Amino acid sequence: MPAREIYHDAVCTALKKDGWIVTDDPLVLTIGLRSVFVDVGAEKLIAAERGPDKIAVEVKSFLSPSPISDLEMAWGQYFLYARALQKQEPDRALYLAVNETVFQTLFTEEAGQLLLAGPGFRLLVFDSNAEEILQWNP
Repeated sequence: MPAREIYHDAVCTALKKDGWIVTDDPLVLTIGLRSVFVDVGAEKLIAAERGPDKIAVEVKSFLSPSPISDLEMAWGQYFLYARALQKQEPDRALYLAVNETVFQTLFTEEAGQLLLAGPGFRLLVFDSNAEEILQWNP
């Protein structure tokens, strides 16, 4: 199992504060003979007749010297996990979780905007100190 991102616990706490129940930590997806690990799986009961909303959250810290390398790595994981979820759990929405600083810098630049404009791309912005979700995109 891969090492946890430094903001993993902050995102789990933020999800719980927002009314989500963490159901998988990590969420394991099988792709043929291989397994991949999405950082968190969570559910939130919306209404008795609708059932639960389900999400998977991949947490990224963006701590390497190259933000573009981090972005490439995050996008590659997101793309792979999104395709695996489509086959295994099509009712679960995938989110990439980044802290507020990364969002306000990298995701306001053209490279980050390319991802935000992509069809089906979802981003969760969190405050790592307050351990709260600041924004869901979309």
